[in-house]
Amino acid sequence: QTVRWHIELQPWASATPSLNYEASRFLKYISTSQISCEHMNLNSLKGYSETSKKPWSICLDERFSLIHRIRSKQCRLYSLGLGNDDNQFELSMANSGCEVHRFDPSIKSAHIQEGRHLWYHRLSIDWRDPNPAIAAHKLHSNTKKLGTVLNEFGHQKIDVLKADVESAEWKILENLILEDVVEQIGQLVFEVHIHWPGFEVSGNDSTVVRYWYSLLRELELKDFRLFHTYKDLSKPQMFLKKEAFNASSCYTLSWVNTRWK
Repeated sequence: QTVRWHIELQPWASATPSLNYEASRFLKYISTSQISCEHMNLNSLKGYSETSKKPWSICLDERFSLIHRIRSKQCRLYSLGLGNDDNQFELSMANSGCEVHRFDPSIKSAHIQEGRHLWYHRLSIDWRDPNPAIAAHKLHSNTKKLGTVLNEFGHQKIDVLKADVESAEWKILENLILEDVVEQIGQLVFEVHIHWPGFEVSGNDSTVVRYWYSLLRELELKDFRLFHTYKDLSKPQMFLKKEAFNASSCYTLSWVNTRWK
């Protein structure tokens, strides 16, 4: 299998590059469900309390594997975060019998187990592994790619990958696509930030938006379908540092891998 270094960029939205056209295409894309999901909340699961600050929507329809894997206690959730104290979703999934791994570099110990199903790991999931020369000088290097962590933990599949990583999501998503790790994931729930390009995403504004759009189209090519969008109106209404396009700076997007029946 050939290694991919870059994602395929979609054609420009218009004959000549234009931020208006790129933005309207992108915002329409993230606001349009590609597949319907009837059952998205965890209320039906025992141990769930509706105190989560954000709607981390997962698809619990019978036609997809997640609800069956929850019932048979075979489900696995990876949660990528940065010092976020809202862990109600993780607790609910753990209470319903899912094996939950939360990755957060601000945790005090390398690995903590809370209860039967919930683990905390002092790890930051990144789009690259640490440079061995630098890592050797640190007591514990705590930045790894998701594929590396899956190999180290001996996990073949993740039923749900939740990510709230404050603008690192674009490069992490790119890495998951380029290394085919995304095919080992059943559902993605990502908070995406569009008030600035994101870490190590370069180019002028229209180029950045084309890149974001192209990444999400790559997910579609891998049979992921967007089933829920939450536009966070509590966040500044900013699009690439401008108050424009009636956009929020933050959206929570949920996809299901339709290959996972």
